Amino acid sequence: MFIVIDENDRRPIYQQVADGIRALIARGELREGAQLPPVRQLASDLGVNLNTIATAYRELQSEGLITVRHGSGALVASSRSVARAEAELRKPLRTVLTQLVLAGMARAEIMGMVAEELRALLKGAKGGEQ
Repeated sequence: MFIVIDENDRRPIYQQVADGIRALIARGELREGAQLPPVRQLASDLGVNLNTIATAYRELQSEGLITVRHGSGALVASSRSVARAEAELRKPLRTVLTQLVLAGMARAEIMGMVAEELRALLKGAKGGEQ
């Protein structure tokens, strides 16, 4: 599992970790049922506090992206669990789209930006549309 922590990024480290895992899941690099590294191991690998990783895992669990079982670790959740969270996932998308419209961007510009970001996210993903 490849996650990069950027010390110049304004996001908290736990958020960078959670976003990195989200991206790996979205690209198919972490598939349903895949075992995530134990909190202590990932903390050690990234050189961060184990509470930082635990916070990231809790956030991902609350979103339904992973399941955490004490003693057996964290697994990528089933796609059925993720589908149930679709309505919740639309909220931040709607917020960002609203901000872009309010910033005066034209529909074509917004669609181009979304398409570009989606291509970047799926770049190199097996089976990803490009």
